[in-house]
Amino acid sequence: MNLFDQVSEDIKKAMLARDAARLEALRGIKKEFLEAKTAKGADGELPDDKAMAILAKMIKQRKESAEIYTQQNRPELAKVELDQAQVIAEYLPATLSEEELTAKLREIIARVGATSPKEMGKVMGVASKELAGRAEGKAISAKVRELLNN
Repeated sequence: MNLFDQVSEDIKKAMLARDAARLEALRGIKKEFLEAKTAKGADGELPDDKAMAILAKMIKQRKESAEIYTQQNRPELAKVELDQAQVIAEYLPATLSEEELTAKLREIIARVGATSPKEMGKVMGVASKELAGRAEGKAISAKVRELLNN
């Protein structure tokens, strides 16, 4: 079962359980998935790798919104955003630990053949695709920069 079908099934379960907060988050996910499936140039399919990229983007948006709400002294709205981010995160694979990220990036750097910080773009292109949804872009770029500078 792909992610789109899984989310659709979970919407039904949330409706039956009358879990309004979860239902709102799941409907948001489905909306984003439907927009991606019907976007200009899309073939009506949504591969799981693209779905994971959408989910990662949604989580980032929710966290940024929660941060803004917190700064504006609106903790009730921040909590809603963080709760939604938590529901969305359930559909992503577990994030990599610092050690796992370093090991994966070393492997990618060796495979690409990068030796200097000037070749960071080549490494980031491969790393971003392979580690999508498993590590944040900021963490990946910081670690790549660190590894290439050594």
